[in-house]
Amino acid sequence: MRCMLTILMLTLCAIEMMAQDEATSDAGNPTFVPTVKVGKVLVDGDSIQYMEMSNVYVYPELTFSSKRQQTSYMRLVKNVKTTLPLAKEVRQILIETAEYLETLPNKKAKEEHMKLVEKSMFKVYKPKMKKLTYSQGKLLIKLVNRECNSTSYEAIQAFLGPFRAGFWQAFAWAFGASLKKEYDPNGTDRLTERIVLMVEAGQL
Repeated sequence: MRCMLTILMLTLCAIEMMAQDEATSDAGNPTFVPTVKVGKVLVDGDSIQYMEMSNVYVYPELTFSSKRQQTSYMRLVKNVKTTLPLAKEVRQILIETAEYLETLPNKKAKEEHMKLVEKSMFKVYKPKMKKLTYSQGKLLIKLVNRECNSTSYEAIQAFLGPFRAGFWQAFAWAFGASLKKEYDPNGTDRLTERIVLMVEAGQL
């Protein structure tokens, strides 16, 4: 339940936008700022100050066999910076929504609140989806899967039923996407994962 609505809303928006012509994104390049925590700890009666920082990732330097390959990598960096904040932002909204649902008295109240959340999310995020390119839309679906630990197909199936899940899967398939694909950080998405981690650490 925690990530179902996130995947549903972003997936439906992103897939819907895939049907439009690809356009240049102007969503900006947000930067993740490294976390620094300063504190004190008592050791043998002495107060010792310490500093805790976010992870720093060290990878072998990338080499490119062609200018085209280098351009492709730079495009992936830009796409991650554009779509990763969306995936994280909506995940947080869903967590807060899930916690609020626990306070509601009955199923009817929860359903009414979910409708309001759905309407609000489409209102806020559909304009943002329109700015995404085709490749960014596909990447967003994967990054939402990364953030939420569930495929978009599984989420839609649980939320709307197998018929609707099948419909959206067929719609996505017509535009070269699949809601059943999983994010694979150690395989096909290894380079994407490297970029994601470095962006999160503020290194890109």
